[in-house]
Amino acid sequence: MSNVEVEIQDDDDDNIIVDDNESINQIKSNVRHRKGRGFNEQNDRSAIQTGNYDRIINENENNPGPARSVEGWILFIRNVHEEAQEDTIYDLFREYGNVKNMHLNLDRRTGFAKGYALVEYETFKEAKNALDNVNGQDLLGNILQVDWAFVKEPLRKLRQTTKK
Repeated sequence: MSNVEVEIQDDDDDNIIVDDNESINQIKSNVRHRKGRGFNEQNDRSAIQTGNYDRIINENENNPGPARSVEGWILFIRNVHEEAQEDTIYDLFREYGNVKNMHLNLDRRTGFAKGYALVEYETFKEAKNALDNVNGQDLLGNILQVDWAFVKEPLRKLRQTTKK
């Protein structure tokens, strides 16, 4: 290896400009307030926390009850035995009408059913028939509880929540 001489020069710290408090305060006073998401002083989530949502209110429908989903009438089935299979539930509900769609959620770890299922019918008549006949029925030792997946609120309850 060769010996190389390296010269080290000290920088003069005298060239650094130090701001005093007055100039910092002047800069801070000239800063504009930012607008947009994340810069508001008030809480943007206040509407979400209070539950003030837009609603479509149809004056003709003041009775609570089932509501149609986008594609059909969906039933929510609770208390499904963990060893129940899709075929078993499908065969049970097929007796009351044409099942358009069915979903039985399984636990990834165990492979068993999570305890609920969703069944969709094309018409209200088929769904209502299935609800009336299967609700309270025994399946693999569990009493099934069937209800509508989507329901309308009573109109007077809607009016009370919108006045707040």
